Amino acid sequence: MRDAVVAYAFGATGVADAFYVAFRIPNLLRRLVAEGSLTIAFVPIYSEYLKKSRKQAHEVASIVFTMLSIFLAIIIVLGVALAPWIVKLIAYGFSDDPAKYELTVYLTRIIFPYIGLVSLVALSMGILNSLKRFAVPAAAPIFLNLGIIAGALVISRWVEQPAVGLAIGVIVGGVAQLALQIPALAKVGMLPRIKFRFKHPALKSLLFMMIPSAFGAAVYQFNVFVITLLASFLPSGSVSYLWYADRIAEFPLGIFAVSVAVATLPTLSDHVADKDLKSFTHTVNYSVRLSFLISIPAAVGLFLLAEPIVTVLFQRGAFTPAMAAATAGALKFFAVGIPLVSADRNLVPSFYALRKPKIPVMTAAVALVINVVAALILMQTMAHRGLALAMSIAATANFAMLYVMLTREIGSLGGRQILVSVARTIVTSAIMGVVIVLIMSNVNLFEGVGLWLSAVQLFALIIVGAAVYIASVRIINPKDFDSLMAIIRRQKPGARGSGLGPQKSIEVGPVDDRDDRET
Repeated sequence: MRDAVVAYAFGATGVADAFYVAFRIPNLLRRLVAEGSLTIAFVPIYSEYLKKSRKQAHEVASIVFTMLSIFLAIIIVLGVALAPWIVKLIAYGFSDDPAKYELTVYLTRIIFPYIGLVSLVALSMGILNSLKRFAVPAAAPIFLNLGIIAGALVISRWVEQPAVGLAIGVIVGGVAQLALQIPALAKVGMLPRIKFRFKHPALKSLLFMMIPSAFGAAVYQFNVFVITLLASFLPSGSVSYLWYADRIAEFPLGIFAVSVAVATLPTLSDHVADKDLKSFTHTVNYSVRLSFLISIPAAVGLFLLAEPIVTVLFQRGAFTPAMAAATAGALKFFAVGIPLVSADRNLVPSFYALRKPKIPVMTAAVALVINVVAALILMQTMAHRGLALAMSIAATANFAMLYVMLTREIGSLGGRQILVSVARTIVTSAIMGVVIVLIMSNVNLFEGVGLWLSAVQLFALIIVGAAVYIASVRIINPKDFDSLMAIIRRQKPGARGSGLGPQKSIEVGPVDDRDDRET
């Protein structure tokens, strides 16, 4: 809804490009400092102290909060001061258009404090997730979206340059995100306080974990940086095409892949703390299969329905049919990589739980080189679509490397079971795809109808596709069907079929022979 509102107000124009580059800069740092390194490094350490006592865990949270606040204040000051050079670095192609460049710099300076707000939100989310409290952290992005929507529709009317309203909306959303966490932290007695203790062993451990994980996140974000930089040299609107397509591709990833990864990390950390390698292996196996079970049909659906999805979501106001077609072209190639990106995000937490953060850094570095080479080659003939395809190719390479390295660390992950599950998921997704294609070929959909009727037709087609997929899974892949139904029914951790709850009391057999319905 947020991106639909922005598309309505600004389309895929130079102004939209300026906002998305300005918004991407603190987002790069956010994923580098916050989700990229802080949360993923903090959760295993915090979980370890939480097992000792809540008092010690609270002390650790307060010390990290204090140090993080100081660090973020410095980052924000530097970011605002160096904005002109940062914009040139990430979107050098904008230098050819002085007005576009100056607007991007101005928006960057307004948005930059968001990195401080969202990093503190990430710390709060790490604390709550470690306590197996996921609802409030999961709801936080809603408030950022509401802030940006308010910026586009309300605040933009009160400022000379409407894009400034979007930037202010980002800050409003960031404040709301952080405010949402405070009551939840207070309720569990974990609201951080100012506490200076720079020699605490937990802080040393956190820095030890964060440095390599920050490099790993930096490598991944450098992929995004490369794509943005190269897109700035393509025709105006290319940055926006990629942004809108990426947001749609991130929808299934954010709803499911990231959710499973976030829920899995504390469980994996608990298994490592308990030295329960069998449960650790099973949880990794389960999360990977589950990610493929959802992401493969999602990728097929997004590929086949790219045009109507983009049209229904964005084609109105300043967003023209030509912009919709260009965005759909990028979405198709982003969709190809969704299953591998999903699997990547569910393998990486395993290394951090094992305190082996350097491994995903190395694999990400290799994937970065692959991405750069592929992007430079493909953009020559495919323009912005080639940049999207390059990201998918890099994600595929990264998954292969992560999987091999993890098996070297802990032994078999039940590869045969994963392979069989993926093969069956591909078959069931293909059946779904054939049904969708047949319907679209024989029924006159999306032509000569208004927005609302197109939306109804699209929604009906998605429902039919989902029903066909679920029915096919039930017949062809009944074991994973039980796992899927457990997610839909939202069974409590540890309940029959959930697979992600505490498993200390469960005897875990060989992965290939395990019945997930007993997890």
